[in-house]
Amino acid sequence: MQHPSPTKHHTSGTYIKDIVYGANDGIITTFAVVAGVAGAGLEHSIVILLGLASLLADGFSMAASNYLGSKSEYDYALRERKTEERELHEEPEVEHAEMHGFLRRKGYTKKDAEELLPLLSKNKEFWLDVMMQEELGIAPPDTNGNPTRAATATFFAFITAGVVPLIPFFFITTGNTFALASIFTVAILFIVGALRSLFTGQRWFLAGLEMLGIGGVAAVIAYGVGYGVSLVV
Repeated sequence: MQHPSPTKHHTSGTYIKDIVYGANDGIITTFAVVAGVAGAGLEHSIVILLGLASLLADGFSMAASNYLGSKSEYDYALRERKTEERELHEEPEVEHAEMHGFLRRKGYTKKDAEELLPLLSKNKEFWLDVMMQEELGIAPPDTNGNPTRAATATFFAFITAGVVPLIPFFFITTGNTFALASIFTVAILFIVGALRSLFTGQRWFLAGLEMLGIGGVAAVIAYGVGYGVSLVV
């Protein structure tokens, strides 16, 4: 008798939010600088200088913010878990009553809930996981990802995608370089969005169009602000 092969899960998608967030912000941030500086008619070297300075500074700032946010979330979840563990040790009757209530709300009969309680109590870690999720709505701290890896993913996604709008200015010195940078921006927005389908199961062209639409609105706003400032200055 053949057993069905287990479904493969994309564990590498743990930091997909950090990657997409970093890439999108990197693209828009750099395009905003390009739009503002290029719209003012300054030389390509200035566009590159300001673009790279903004890319590195904002990339590090965003990664640092992500690290602090993720670390704070992890520490908060860890503190609440310790609180639940202490309550389980000091007031087991109360905690068992709460778990019994959770099981009943999940559709178990009173008899089934009473039979499940002794089984669940044999695995304290799983018990605490259930209590955190059901009572507090908090994911266990060990499932929140690694703050350092999340920050690193954000930084490299920010830099890798964010440098794309600057590429035309490195190699082209004449012509409408900004138009080419806009095309590059549209392309990378669509590509990053489409790559999400590798983890989400969404159709690649729909995922690409979704990010292009959202990022495109932000890019248009960035261009409008940059162009408006250039007119005033």
